[in-house]
Amino acid sequence: MTNRMIAISELPQGELTQAHFTAKDGDMPTAGDGEVLLRTILMSIDAANRSWMQGATYRDAVKAGDIMPTYAICEVMESNSPRLNKGEIVASESVWAEYLTRPAHKVQKMPDIRPLSNLMSVYGIAGKTAFHGLVNVARPIAGETVLVSAAAGSVGGYVGQIARAIGCRVVGIAGGPEKCGWVVDTLGFDACVDYREPGLFKALRAACPDGVDVYFDNVGGAVLETALAVMNERGRISCCGAISQYDTDTPTGPRNLPGLVVVKRLRMEGFIVMDFADRDSTALRALQTWVSNGQIKVFEDIVDGLDNAPTALIGLLAGENKGKRMVRVGPDP
Repeated sequence: MTNRMIAISELPQGELTQAHFTAKDGDMPTAGDGEVLLRTILMSIDAANRSWMQGATYRDAVKAGDIMPTYAICEVMESNSPRLNKGEIVASESVWAEYLTRPAHKVQKMPDIRPLSNLMSVYGIAGKTAFHGLVNVARPIAGETVLVSAAAGSVGGYVGQIARAIGCRVVGIAGGPEKCGWVVDTLGFDACVDYREPGLFKALRAACPDGVDVYFDNVGGAVLETALAVMNERGRISCCGAISQYDTDTPTGPRNLPGLVVVKRLRMEGFIVMDFADRDSTALRALQTWVSNGQIKVFEDIVDGLDNAPTALIGLLAGENKGKRMVRVGPDP
């Protein structure tokens, strides 16, 4: 029995393409002492996948020849540890592969929630990132204005819905009139601005007449620069990602730093979801409550087949997805 995998054939210089990946079949992995053999069910597709190819971040850099790293929902096929039993569903750091082995103490047993895709979206990385970055980093108060970039994306859509549930006025930033309409009509944002149209600053001023108290940044670059200009004094910026900078050889940064941060006494804080792992149970409880009472709608963008993972990532970087994008590698048990 073989194991299908997708590796980085060469590191991209500029825009990511299919040519940067290669699919191959390898030997079936064998679980050692204290390890588990995992079958991949769902793989997370994130903009961070692209940033790992640019060098070391909060994790080691991805190198040519590496199997592409990811985060996955898996089924335990064999266990050589008392921590886990065959057939249990777990979440784990993973790679783009059908099967892998991991130390049992480095995987997390998942609660009995169906569909399993919800463990990747609203109750997984996307939902927890949105919750922690908004609630624990930006700390919005009911009545404040929250601005969210990449508002139709996997994290941004949940950020806006959580902010609305808290009692904030929510304005999104997205690409194109169709996406902006979806953000307002389906996700329930109060307004959404198209960053592809000229005059972003004027559009944000019009959509946020009382200024912005919290900005949740997923894109960086020119959008972040413009958002800083409409922030209120003592505003908070939660820095989650910089998707506009990942797929280019010439990244740009805000030209109004540190000026506006000083003048407006702003607080900017970066984070990754693992920073708040000790508060995940609180996040899950809140998210389940909001989903059950209809304040959060769950949208998922699922691509079928391991071999389609490169296409899924390239499309995400181009802004094709609505909601959390993931690849279904194998069937739910």
